[in-house]
Amino acid sequence: MHVFLWILTGIVAAAFLAAGAMKLLRPRASLINAGMGWVEDFPQPGVRAIGAAEVLGAIGLVLPGLVGTAPQLVPIAATCLGIVMLGAVVVHLRRHESFLAPAVLLVACAVIAWGRFGPYALTN
Repeated sequence: MHVFLWILTGIVAAAFLAAGAMKLLRPRASLINAGMGWVEDFPQPGVRAIGAAEVLGAIGLVLPGLVGTAPQLVPIAATCLGIVMLGAVVVHLRRHESFLAPAVLLVACAVIAWGRFGPYALTN
């Protein structure tokens, strides 16, 4: 199960790193043109904050477990990213858009948090 959790964590971290970097680096109009219509509902600083949270969360999913320092931060990062995805699901539902991607990431974050808080916790 540890191997499965590491693979899932790597995939989820890569997804959040890519999505967060895009929100941090691309201008608002470019994001809207790329199909992220929800960006219209948020000011530029809000979109950048979401991107920063996703990038920091991706780092928090992987780095503490790899270096063995404060590995309890891994399930905390997964929980926080799950909360961000819960918000994303709500935004997409309110806009009558597809919420499949954030829902899948929400479930993946929940599995990581469950595994790393519970029976498969990383230790120092």
